[in-house]
Amino acid sequence: MGIRIKGLNLLFGLLAVAGLAGSVYQVNALVQRHDANQQIQAGALVTHDGYGFEQKFMAAYKLGESGDYKHAVQSYSQLLETGLSQPQQALVQYNIGNNLLQSGLKRRLNDDGSLKDEAKYDLSQAQIAYEQALRLDPAFRQAKFNLSLMLLVQPNGIEGLKKEQEGMELSNIPVGLP
Repeated sequence: MGIRIKGLNLLFGLLAVAGLAGSVYQVNALVQRHDANQQIQAGALVTHDGYGFEQKFMAAYKLGESGDYKHAVQSYSQLLETGLSQPQQALVQYNIGNNLLQSGLKRRLNDDGSLKDEAKYDLSQAQIAYEQALRLDPAFRQAKFNLSLMLLVQPNGIEGLKKEQEGMELSNIPVGLP
């Protein structure tokens, strides 16, 4: 009977040690998540190595926030290549669309008041990014809103980078004139 009690005490002691180790591990993970959330809420870059997605996402977000839309889109695109879940991919596509939309809206106009080709390209790519975000997550309300807003802002008739062909000139007289 004494051996059996010693065996049970040993078993319960081991279970208590395992439970304590698990609790310490969970508290440590909770503290790390709390620190990462505090850094994100403060708008700072995430410094913990266990949050690779968040680190890269915040770095790209900061680039876009500073107005460097081209590099922000590149950073988000690199993030897409890391094998994300569908909601994460939708979020990244949404942010790509946001940066392209802002880039397209900040481009200057041509002398005749039409959009520059770069702005047309950015707006068409933003539309593609928003549509991709909605394919990945059809309930993504912010992407729906931004897509509809972009379509309202976008001038009618934008079809990517289609350039009109200019008439060839024979000597000094343009083709088509009498």
